[in-house]
Amino acid sequence: MTPAIQIKVTSKYLGKQDQDKSPQMYVFSYTVNITNTSKENVKLLSRYWLITNGDGEKVEVEGDGVIGEQPVIAPNQTYSYTSASMLKTAVGTMQGFYKFQAHNQDNFKTPIPVFSLAVPNSLH
Repeated sequence: MTPAIQIKVTSKYLGKQDQDKSPQMYVFSYTVNITNTSKENVKLLSRYWLITNGDGEKVEVEGDGVIGEQPVIAPNQTYSYTSASMLKTAVGTMQGFYKFQAHNQDNFKTPIPVFSLAVPNSLH
């Protein structure tokens, strides 16, 4: 049986970053709360993100752990972290999945629901 994991994400617009000779970028932070609702420990092994900007351009990001960590999340505990993403447009979305390892050594994926990155008042 695959352990039950709940994912909740909130995002925040941080501002524009002007880069020399590069297009300006919109900077967003996002905070992820990962709650283990199962009866066993799970270890977060890796993440995969699909980031889509307002022009429909897609970027894939994957790698081990999150923010340099591969946390073990105990039953009924929540692991939270904050990271950031930059877009060329004022709006975009992120979605993906986390890969976990269950106590019995089986690996499983948990989807990260799509969430928006948007400059305030840019969506009607």
